[in-house]
Amino acid sequence: MPNTDVTNGHAAKPAHPNSSPFSGFGTHAAHHGSDPDKWDFAPIVPPISLSTTFKQSSPGVFAKFEYSRAGNPTRSAFEECIAKLEGGTHAHATSSGLAATSLIINMLKMGDHILCCDDVYGGTNRYFNKIVTKFGIEIDMVDPTDLALFQSKLRDNTALVWLETPTNPMLKICDIKAVVKMVKERYEGKKSPMIVSDNTFASPYFQRPLELGATMSLNSVTKYINGHTDVCMGVISTNDEEVAKELRFLQCAVGPAPSAFDCYLALRGARTLHLRMRQHEINSLAIAKWLENGEKAGHVTKVIHPGLPSHPQHELAKVQMKGFSGMLSFVIDGGIAEATVFLQSLKVFALAESLGGYESLAELPSVMTHASVPADQRAKIGISDSLIRLSVGIEEPEDLIADLAQAFTITYKK
Repeated sequence: MPNTDVTNGHAAKPAHPNSSPFSGFGTHAAHHGSDPDKWDFAPIVPPISLSTTFKQSSPGVFAKFEYSRAGNPTRSAFEECIAKLEGGTHAHATSSGLAATSLIINMLKMGDHILCCDDVYGGTNRYFNKIVTKFGIEIDMVDPTDLALFQSKLRDNTALVWLETPTNPMLKICDIKAVVKMVKERYEGKKSPMIVSDNTFASPYFQRPLELGATMSLNSVTKYINGHTDVCMGVISTNDEEVAKELRFLQCAVGPAPSAFDCYLALRGARTLHLRMRQHEINSLAIAKWLENGEKAGHVTKVIHPGLPSHPQHELAKVQMKGFSGMLSFVIDGGIAEATVFLQSLKVFALAESLGGYESLAELPSVMTHASVPADQRAKIGISDSLIRLSVGIEEPEDLIADLAQAFTITYKK
């Protein structure tokens, strides 16, 4: 077994204690995409290019950019940075995480099949099952931790395998390498399905799906990459030249382009991703341990955090991931009444959807982020009315624990 760091539970790193898990990550985050010599006036911070169109030297002849839906200097700077952070060669920014998802779906055709995790972001579930299926594309949603079952659902017409790891909100860990291996073996000598891994819950700081064999890595930039709860964007990264070429075409043809100003803000957020993720990890693990063993643990029936030894895929998480983000879920005694009182009693945590910002958020997935998931699916996955999801921010951990403690006291007062 590898040496483990008791602070965060994953394999200890031999580098400086403040070094990033992927070599040079912080340096790349701070500088990549921002070479001052790109522009003749050498700015340290890339400029915000608001122009929607660009002058051509002759009809149909342009330097680099033609029209902002197809490309923009500020967007290119952001995309270059994210491709580097993901360990990829190409990145494609979109106007939201779901826009990135829809861009990938536009690569499919009628009669194709998608094999998807059973536990995914509620918006992904809704889009796949209520919209994508209207266009003659079939979808199976299967528990990705049961590899034999997952493999059995691959078909001759499977064109896309959709992973999300950790999953939302149950924080299951999908074994990306194992799925890549099973797909390669199943389709040896044939056209192989694309494998997409939604990396939003981990961020590129803690996990690189492309290096594990995925065709594409998708992030909702709205979350950790931007990190300031003021931008709605998505991004797809890849090392596959043909996939990149098609995605670039679809960016222009379908049109889910982010604004230049949002790209500027997202790039600014990415500059500090490595710093924020370290504190997210420290805080979320401290809270998870407190929920499991602290003075209010008697009101908690289950704590779900990949960094806890009690997590069923803890050992896999330590190998596949370089650390853990600020996401955790837990189940409290009672039902929706108790959960409502608990959430309304929080003072530092805000009762709100979304995740990955500097601020701490709490929500009830069954009636918020996953309300659109059919009740029978929620029950099967484990999304009950007493399952609470936390996005732990970068505040002082003792203040966050104190806030949770007082909410427990109010909820279960005699």
